[in-house]
Amino acid sequence: MEPIKGKKILVTGVTGWVAGPLATSLAAQGNTVFGAARFRDPAQREPWHAQGVQTVSIDLEKDRLDEVPADLDIVLHFAVAKSNNFEEAFASNAHGSANLMEKAAARSDKVSFFHCSSTAVYAPHDHDPRKEDDLLGDSHRPMPGMPTYSISKIAGEVLVQHTAKRLGVPTVIARLNVPYGDNYGWMMFHLMMMERGIPVPVHVDQPTSYTPIHADDIARSIPYLMSYASTPAEIVNWGGDQIVSIEDWCHEMSRLTGIEAKFNPTTATIAAIIPDLAKLHDRGFVTSVDWRDGIRRQIAASRPELLKA
Repeated sequence: MEPIKGKKILVTGVTGWVAGPLATSLAAQGNTVFGAARFRDPAQREPWHAQGVQTVSIDLEKDRLDEVPADLDIVLHFAVAKSNNFEEAFASNAHGSANLMEKAAARSDKVSFFHCSSTAVYAPHDHDPRKEDDLLGDSHRPMPGMPTYSISKIAGEVLVQHTAKRLGVPTVIARLNVPYGDNYGWMMFHLMMMERGIPVPVHVDQPTSYTPIHADDIARSIPYLMSYASTPAEIVNWGGDQIVSIEDWCHEMSRLTGIEAKFNPTTATIAAIIPDLAKLHDRGFVTSVDWRDGIRRQIAASRPELLKA
């Protein structure tokens, strides 16, 4: 599928892990890209301008959306609040997402909406792959510091679906599994724990498996996902083609660095969540970055001194 080119695109959550590299990639492909975040400090905007991304300041929790541009072709909505407070989480992740769609649709009659959700919305079921119509649940409640995440993401999906149908906005809801890149990802936190001799939490129902997807493939997959944008909104699982566990990637980081990987089996963490990717594959998308290559690239970019000769 051809890359997206020549479009006017708003990317929310641009200061986050996933949205930032995607925004710069889309700008490099010849799109007019607006990167949205709170941007409380004006100096935060300059690095994005240098990479061809125009910046706009929005606040989903406070419904401050006056800088949303007109005549947008696409909104790629990645902004998310990870709050311990349900009121704040719902205001940003649910009401804020619907309000953003409302504002974009009021300013453009051609806009399509991409809503980044999460496989955190699924109720884990041993190691069975989760399909888009499988049972939802509060998978992240056991995770310290994330009591609102799964529930507010489910609420966000519901309000986005409702708003898309009410306004007639073509919409896709993509449930992202484990994103990572050369300079970000869950694996980096695990490597830091390994350095300090801290056992990495894994679920007692091992292996603690997911389908990590590299930033390169995240960027490549957007046109395939956008092809599902419709009214009513379509839900599509989003991840890499390889099933990989926390145990797997920690052992690989140990092999690459010589640092021992220790584990702490517990129920106070997320159980394995493996998305069924049949719908994404039906559009012809396959990932290109092998997870072992991705891990090596990540360490080489972020902690090169740790790589063994």
